[in-house]
Amino acid sequence: MTGLSGRRAEAARNHERILDAARDVFLADPEAPISAVAARAGVGISALYRRYASKEDLLRALAADGLTRYIADLEAALASDADPWTAYIECLGRVVDGRSQALAQRVAGTFTPTPELTALAERAGQLAETMFRRVRRSGALREDITEADIVLLLEMVTLVELPASDGGTALRRRYLALLLEALRAPGRARLPGPPARQADLVARWRTRAR
Repeated sequence: MTGLSGRRAEAARNHERILDAARDVFLADPEAPISAVAARAGVGISALYRRYASKEDLLRALAADGLTRYIADLEAALASDADPWTAYIECLGRVVDGRSQALAQRVAGTFTPTPELTALAERAGQLAETMFRRVRRSGALREDITEADIVLLLEMVTLVELPASDGGTALRRRYLALLLEALRAPGRARLPGPPARQADLVARWRTRAR
């Protein structure tokens, strides 16, 4: 925000506060009213509506922000000189810290996506598949895990939150580390039941009946 005029800088700060607040509110409850976001952000409801005409507009902005961050994390991992497993776990750490990928999954189906959002989701899916296949080929990942399994497991870890000073960041990192130990090859025991499928994740993006 360096170089912005006072009014534009304040608008940019309000924008970030609203998105940060919306991320927290809708991760906890995707059905929460937009007034809960305004209260969490410390802005008036009129200021929020001036930027987003409806809850759907805010959700679309959140999904776009989350997918953009997720894409950047994946691109950085794929460009890394580290070995595939190290690049992968560093990427997953950034994803959990940002909480944006889980939010995109959490609010899927609660709004009608735009063509731009669909394109972002497809790009993210392609990069995630490339990253997953690379770490799978390296032999570091247990064989009975699917890419969709990873997405759902990350969502579970991201939802960990306690009223602590860091809001649960340290706990999320702790449980991610525990999860990563379970994901490394070879698995000690075969997992029960069928794995999650990519089609299951895609189905979440169909607009839910209201």
